[in-house]
Amino acid sequence: MRAVDSDLTNKTMLLAFVLVNTDRPMSYEPPTPPAELPSDIVDTLNGCSPDQLQHVARYAEELAEHKAREARLEEESEEEEIEERPDDLPDDVPAKATITIKEINDNRYYYWQWREGDTVTSKYKGPVNPDE
Repeated sequence: MRAVDSDLTNKTMLLAFVLVNTDRPMSYEPPTPPAELPSDIVDTLNGCSPDQLQHVARYAEELAEHKAREARLEEESEEEEIEERPDDLPDDVPAKATITIKEINDNRYYYWQWREGDTVTSKYKGPVNPDE
């Protein structure tokens, strides 16, 4: 291979490297850590090798995606829970409550009823309509 061809190949490779790595400006100064990052994490990262930092970067990206997905699923679950809540369910009665009929002094009444640990809690709903 001639010297001119070798020089052209080296320049082409350098140009390709620069084009591939233009998503971040090249600097001789170390990056400034985000203000939101705790100083103990910054200190730990500053003590890492470039290989370790690449592993940390990949892990942090995957962890962020996982946590965002978990938050979305939790939010969707809460929205579904709210949608399933009966219209006549009072705010202080949990969605898992069921309606029970109790007879008191020969009169029948509806009660919301649910379990809280080992105890069963009831809340008055209204009288039973005799036509039902």
